[in-house]
Formats: sequence, C-alpha cells, structure tokens
Amino acid sequence: MRYYFDEISIENQEYHLRGWVAPEDKSYTIDLSIRDANKQKTSLPIIKRLHRPDVGMLMYGDMKHSKLGFYITMPMFSGFYLVFETKNQMGKVVNKSAIFFSKQSIRGRVLLEKTGLLKDMRYIKNNGIDQFVQRSLCKVFHLEEQNYERWYQRNKPSKEELDIQRTTTFADMPLISIAVPLYQTPKKFLEEMIDSVLNQTYPHWQLCLANGSPKDQTVCQTIEEYAQKDPRICYRNLEQNLGIAGNTNAALSLAKGEYIALLDHDDLLAPNALFEYVAMQNKAKQSGKEYDIFYSDEDKIDEKSKLHFEPHFKSDYNPDLFMTNNYICHFFMVKKEIVDRIGGFFPSYDGAQDYDFILRCIEQGKDICHVAKILYHWRCHKNSTAQDPSNKSYAYEAGKRALQAHFDRLGIKATAQIGVWPGFYSCEYELEYEPLVSILIPNKDHREDLSRCLDSIFSKATYSHFEIIIIENNSTQKETFAYYEQLKQKHPNVTVVTYQGDFNYSAINNFGARFAKGEYLLLLNNDTELISENFLEHMLGFGMRKDVGVVGAKLYYEDDTIQHAGVVVGVGGVAQHAFHAVARPSLGYMARACVCQDYSAVTGACMMVRKSIFDQLGGLDEKEFAVAFNDIDFCLRVRQAGYLVVWDAEAQLYHLESKSRGFEDTPEKLERFQKEIDRFMNRYHDWIKQSDPYYSIHFDQNNANYQLMNIPILYPWRKKRKDQGKINE
Repeated sequence: MRYYFDEISIENQEYHLRGWVAPEDKSYTIDLSIRDANKQKTSLPIIKRLHRPDVGMLMYGDMKHSKLGFYITMPMFSGFYLVFETKNQMGKVVNKSAIFFSKQSIRGRVLLEKTGLLKDMRYIKNNGIDQFVQRSLCKVFHLEEQNYERWYQRNKPSKEELDIQRTTTFADMPLISIAVPLYQTPKKFLEEMIDSVLNQTYPHWQLCLANGSPKDQTVCQTIEEYAQKDPRICYRNLEQNLGIAGNTNAALSLAKGEYIALLDHDDLLAPNALFEYVAMQNKAKQSGKEYDIFYSDEDKIDEKSKLHFEPHFKSDYNPDLFMTNNYICHFFMVKKEIVDRIGGFFPSYDGAQDYDFILRCIEQGKDICHVAKILYHWRCHKNSTAQDPSNKSYAYEAGKRALQAHFDRLGIKATAQIGVWPGFYSCEYELEYEPLVSILIPNKDHREDLSRCLDSIFSKATYSHFEIIIIENNSTQKETFAYYEQLKQKHPNVTVVTYQGDFNYSAINNFGARFAKGEYLLLLNNDTELISENFLEHMLGFGMRKDVGVVGAKLYYEDDTIQHAGVVVGVGGVAQHAFHAVARPSLGYMARACVCQDYSAVTGACMMVRKSIFDQLGGLDEKEFAVAFNDIDFCLRVRQAGYLVVWDAEAQLYHLESKSRGFEDTPEKLERFQKEIDRFMNRYHDWIKQSDPYYSIHFDQNNANYQLMNIPILYPWRKKRKDQGKINE
C-alpha cells in the first residue's frame, strides 16, 4: 500500500489527520482504525472516507477508485496507532501497517508547520522548542542532509566527464573575470575558494581579488603565493576596508574579461561552473541568440566542506518571484559591458548589494539563462547569513530600498514592503485609475453556494468598480430564479444572462464575456468565498502591467489547506496544482507557497485577464476543452503570445473544488476527460517534453510538491518502533 498525510494538526483539544491511502492492487480495499498506546481498539475517533480522484489517477490511471482519502478527528491523548488493513476481494486481511503517533511529535509537527521553520534548526533551538522535538528533529534533519548528500554525489559530474570538459573547445571561448572581495577571510576558506577556481574545467578565466584587510598578513601572504603560481590570479591590497560593495568594485577594476562573475570569499564553485555557462552561450549562439546574464542552482556546504545540504533548485527567470526575493543570488555572471554601464556596486545598499546589483543588471540585459545544475556551494558558518537569517537584519531593509529604487527607475508606481520572512518582500502596485472589472460566474442551481460567494464579495470587497454577470446554465429549481430576481433588485451591477446549451465551461464563459462591459474579466466559480478584502485591486495591480496577461489567486479548501497555488504543466502527466493540500500556514519550498510569482498557468476558478487579450486569443477553447484543461490551455496560449501569467499569493479565497459540478465519476465523464487529456498532450507535447520552466527538472515529476526526485518523503512525526505493524487483535 501507499499512503500520505496532507495534514496533521491540533485544534480545540483534538487531533486532525487528513491524507490518503491506496492499495497497490486496485481490486483490494483498505480499512482504517485507531488503537491506543496499548494497541487496543478505541471508538473515540471519527473517521471519514473522502473522494480523492486525483489519487485514483496517480495510482491506477483512472478515477473509478476515488474514495481513497480520509479525515480523522479524535480527542487528544498521549499516543495512538493509526492502523491500515488491506483486504482482498474475499474480505481477508492480506497486509497490515501501523503508524505510531505521540502527543509530543504531533505538537512539534504543528509548531513547525505554523512557523515555517522546518528547515532552520538554529532558529528552532534558539527559540525554546522543547527538547523532545529538538532531539526528534535533529535526527530528521540529519536524514534529510544525508539524502541530499547522496543525491549530490550521484548527480555531480564524474571524473571522466570533467576530463572531457577540460579538452573541449568551443567556437566562442570568452575570458571570464571572477570578482572576489576579501575581508579577514580564514586561511582554510580562502585556499579552498581559490582552489575551486583553479579546478575549473574551463581555462579562460581571471580571478580578481580585492583584499579589504591589508593588516591581515595571513590573507596577504596566501593570495601573493597563489598569484605567483598562476598568472590568471591578480589582486589588490586596499589601504582600508571599503565595505563589501567598495571591495567588490576594487576587484572589478582589475577585470579584463568579457564577462563578470561574482564569488564570495568563503564559498566554492563546482569544477564545471564556468564550462556550463560557456557551453550554454555557444549553444544559444548557434540558434542566433545570446545571453546577457547567467545564474545557476546552488546548495549550502558546512564549515568542514564535507556536507552539502539545503539545495536551492530554482525557477527559470521569474521576474515576479525575483521581486519578492533574490532567488537568483549565486552563481551570477553578466556581460562586463552591462557592469560598466550601470556603474558597479553601490555602497548604500551594503547587505543587499547583490540584490541591487542584479536588479540593475536585469534592467539593462535582455536574455537571461538559468543553468539548472548545482554550480555554487554557499558556505554556512556561525557568522554566515546563509545559516542564520537574523544575523543581518539591516540587509533586509537595504533589500527593500533596492527594490523600491528599481521600481522608481522604471517608473513603476509600486511600494516595496517587507514580506512574510526575512529577505522576502511584497509589492503594492498603485492603480493609476479604477477600471471596470466584469466578474463572470457560471451557475446551475446551487443557490447556497452562489449566495455565499456573492455575499462575501458585496460585504467584504474593498474595490467597488465591478459588475457581476451570472451565466445561468440549465437550472431547474424555482428558488434559483427567485434568487436571481432578488439580486437584480438589490444590486444594479448584477446581470443574469442565459446560456441554453449543455454544460461546456469554455462556451459558458465565452458567452458571458460577450455581455461584459469591463476592461478586465474575472472568471470566478460560484463555489468560492472571499478571504482577502482587497483581492480585486491586488490582482489588478499585476493585471494592469503591460507584460502581464493573466493573474490567478490563492485558493483554499474549507479545511484551510491549499487547493491552488499555481499550476505546474507536465507534472503528473498533464498538469497539477502546486502545493496541493499543504496546510495554510506553511511557507512551502523556499517560501514559494506564499509569495507572488510567475507560473505557466493558473486555475480558471479565479482568473483575471484583460478583455482585449481574451478577445484577441478567442477566449477559452470551447471545441477542444469543454470542461477540463481549458484554463491551462488558455494560460499557455497567453504565454505563447508573450505575456506573463502571475499567481497572486495575496489574493485569497476559499474554493469548494468541483462541488457545483461533481467528480468525473461516470463512464461518459471519464471518457470525455480522457479525450481532453489526449488533446492537451498532443497540443503541448513539446512544452511538456521540455519541462515546466518554473519548476525544476530535479523535482519529482509525479506531483508538484517541490520534492527532490528519488528522495523519499520524511515525516518528522513518524516514530519507528520494533513492534510497529504487529498489532494484537
């Protein structure tokens, strides 16, 4: 059997467990029960079995076996077993598995979910979490580190590959100047940093060192010895420390290369770092393209230079993600002509000088290349910002000023603000005017759903310049039509139009759009409920940008787990929602579950689009995608037209997914669904084959949970026991 926990929480003195369990053989069934710490059955819990058609698709390729989910509530007590029993068609138990939960481990799990500190052991230890949780988590963190270390060792270039790189020649082999500011650098770290450059498989480089600690004889002697051995190493001993920006500018003054690359004084380059960049540039030039800027994936390395951990597998260039966090960071390389044009580093942004520098480079550059390989190792030691985010709080304020300066230079009327976590920011766009927004809501009966949706908008929404177009589609209940009349009498900005054909989500919305008077359309499901009062103006802030075509929202289930946080195309065979079923307080991988960013697609359950773009692209494809994938198809066509699709993490609503229509649970629906899958795969075969540009190729492609491929899921709350699985009847 396979199982997974989407939620483990404590509320109102009760445990809440939600997840799914599925037998390997789809003809089998699985029963759930709870045993107390003495392995005795108890009738205290309430166990509900839930439809999970997504799991049915994942496990068996169809949705017929969709009742695979569970939701368990039970009073709190010290410890208990959750028992899964697999039964064959005759009702005989053929397999049994038990998971032991303790009160302490669940409390620790809940605390970590709410704070988002699952990755930061130093912060946890310094903030008084109980010793039991500390001991448990130390073991889990150690396992996670060892898992990634094994992954890294398996995936790094072999000696044979590196030898081939050293003998490879390219049509274009530019000189790359690597700028490094030095200040009181420990001898061991300095030597390892320089050695990592000397070990590069690409030979045409220049290492430019600016020493801001001239009285440190160890540093002076070390760099002089290296410079005497290799003429590619040049250095300056400064009269005094000029700060990180000033010291870096001094290093840049030595640069003679066509490209500038940035390296911190205690970090390491992978031996193939420069080679990969030059290889990508030569490949691009063969197709008539040329990159101005490069960056790579990175990880962290301990003080002993032995353990690799916390890999950062990045999105391809994602401008809206970059405006929330300097995710580009390392290993950054840019054309020298751009550096000369922007004037190097500005000391006024020390602490976030690299963020300011990259922002200004991007303003001048055109094409940006992300190399999806770990090419940079960020040193973590007691004084490193990489290890403890509270070490340099001044840096986050400098980052906010750098982002605001970026907006000001480009004439963007927006305000930069400190975001959800140190080093993250949010952007509040100023609306130059208030355009009319036409909210399109298809509806067939479900009066209560529609009423809750509209009541939340009329009572909470702070943006008032909107109209609502309800697209009536084959309702049969008298109460529905009576409600329409009440709405029109009470709210003059509500219109009801009637679509008389069979259910076709695309055609219904296209029909409603013909009656829209607004400059912007908001496609909205009738089973949604507003959370963020400013969701309309916040989505408009992105939607009114000329480079943005579509804006999506963050949607939650009623139980406060994520229903939609962007769509990853190609994952799971077709497409999946990112961070699906993750608890609401969770930051997600690199905080990506709670910051605005660009995605390939967003759900049509709440999707804003400029009407001119909607009309230009012919609306939703009502012929090929009547029910499923029409929103994803539309977003991909928007991307192909040259616009961005933005997921707005701060525009939040509840969504009772598919409640108004039902699941794909009939032969006819399943057949239609499969045909739409086939059409989507045929239309976007090349897109899917290349992988989603906003989702790393190193993540598991079976789901969109940002989990490293081939690394097992680890549960901090799961406790191994010798007698686990041996439950007395």
